[in-house]
Amino acid sequence: MMALSQTEKSQGKFASWWAKSWHPIVFVIALVVVWWAVTTAGWVKPYIIPSPVDTWIAMSDNAAYLAQHTWVTAYETIVGFIIAVIVGLAVAVVMVYSGGLEKTLYPVILFAQVVPKIAIAPLFVVWLGFGASPKILVAVLMAFFPVVISGLSGLRSVDPDVLQLTSTMGAGRFKTFVKVRLPAALPELLSGFKVAATLAVTGAVVGEFVGANEGLGYVILQANGNLDTAMLFAALIIMSLMGVLLFGIIQIAERFLIPWHSSKRDLGASTVRL
Repeated sequence: MMALSQTEKSQGKFASWWAKSWHPIVFVIALVVVWWAVTTAGWVKPYIIPSPVDTWIAMSDNAAYLAQHTWVTAYETIVGFIIAVIVGLAVAVVMVYSGGLEKTLYPVILFAQVVPKIAIAPLFVVWLGFGASPKILVAVLMAFFPVVISGLSGLRSVDPDVLQLTSTMGAGRFKTFVKVRLPAALPELLSGFKVAATLAVTGAVVGEFVGANEGLGYVILQANGNLDTAMLFAALIIMSLMGVLLFGIIQIAERFLIPWHSSKRDLGASTVRL
């Protein structure tokens, strides 16, 4: 009886997961089918768009090579993302608690975001060399802005009456931040982290485009120079999967950190479907 109950629970979890995930899965399968049909029919030349089979062969035959360069890009991405989260959240907290600093820092942050990263990446190579540092710095710059904006919005989303109540009850700024502001800001913060994680991947690869002898950006440049579109597509797919994986990890963390928010969102989606 217990085994049957566990089976039913597993089936229920799978049904719930499938109900939320079948749309993107079917869409990706449809894209692959269209990709295969277009390349098989010969509507495009293989050196322009390789077939899924050729891409898979390039990926499997060069698995060790791609794994080595994937690890380099993953390291740059993760370190850059972590630094962006720490610095971005600290800047957001400072700006929330100090109106003067916000007026000073916000235009500078906005200006830094508007400047194209590909334009200033060569400067980082000149300043920091060809190691991992300039790639990490570009990843930090790409991921920094979403963290700051989501942090500002989230930390200010607290009801002023709640803040007044905590002040009346004798709670200091630090205790109010830990017990009230930060928990209330988590939904928007984690949304900003999801955006920042995907941008960090882009930033690391952009840094590798400018000057590197390893990483997925280097693989893409080499494949492009050799007109090896199968390898190029393989590197692009791995890069995309890396961003999706980081996004998924943050989404899982969101379910553990703020389960009430995830439940509310799932309930809303179910209501819309009904």
